[in-house]
Amino acid sequence: MKIVLLERNSAGTDVPVDCFTELGEVSIYPNTVTTAEVAERAKDADIIVCNKAPMREESLKDCPNVKLICELATGFDNCDLAYCKSRGIQVRNVVDYSTDMVAQHTFTLALALSQKLPHYDNYVKSGAYAAQDRFSNFDIPFYELAGKTWGIVGMGNIGRRVAKIATAFGCKVIFHSITGKSTCMDYPRVDKDTLLAESDFLSLHCPLSDLSRSFINKDALTKMKKTAILINVARGPVVNNHDLYEALNAGEIQAAGLDVIEKEPITADNPLSQMMDSNKLIITPHLAWASVEARTRCVQGVYENIRTFQQGISRNVVNP
Repeated sequence: MKIVLLERNSAGTDVPVDCFTELGEVSIYPNTVTTAEVAERAKDADIIVCNKAPMREESLKDCPNVKLICELATGFDNCDLAYCKSRGIQVRNVVDYSTDMVAQHTFTLALALSQKLPHYDNYVKSGAYAAQDRFSNFDIPFYELAGKTWGIVGMGNIGRRVAKIATAFGCKVIFHSITGKSTCMDYPRVDKDTLLAESDFLSLHCPLSDLSRSFINKDALTKMKKTAILINVARGPVVNNHDLYEALNAGEIQAAGLDVIEKEPITADNPLSQMMDSNKLIITPHLAWASVEARTRCVQGVYENIRTFQQGISRNVVNP
């Protein structure tokens, strides 16, 4: 089988992908962005490995041999699942490979913002600490996680891991199900308004869909506590970036930590790019999933998805 790896660099060049050569003839491209690039590079492919490259009729219509699309990720919003199914193209993703890292990054952002670490790090490095005559400084107040309410949107593998860690910190955990279909019984499930009103920390772990797009918008932000900290490690468009910028400037919420934004990489017309105060906003470049361990697990997961497909075994199929 001819395997085309369209976005090799999305796994990181420090993580090997040699394993795919055991499964077929492999063509590798560092990155693939446009519909035209997909159409040209995958025209003879039996199997496509991708991440963000568009997998839609326009890019696949002239690729007659494609039988399998493997996401080098969990998300599959780059795929038109209905079109792929109509063509008999199976789509598979990799699940649970980044749970530990995304949960860890959630708390990295939350703790940095809640404890004002950018401010205190700069206080020392600026020389202000050396110039004072006492041993400590805490001019900007900060508070404990214990006793706070941690709200979660998206109680899947990552959401559940975050809930356990938040509980270990002494937080009360509540969650909201956007679809209303969550089967989680371990924590109180609340409606959206209750979630917004009660959460001291609100972390987003939901897939991107028509239901979740702009879930956090101007209306939602005005219902949150002024002391609340928002964390988005889900998908960028779950938070309206313009509305968040306005809310942060107006003091509607205390701070936000984002690993994802509406358009990636960030563009000059995104108002969040103008906010330099890291005590109010921290943005990381979509790396919450990307520890060396997680990326290695992801590549291995794709390998297993291809191997089992070749053996006629169903595994991680998202368009059955």
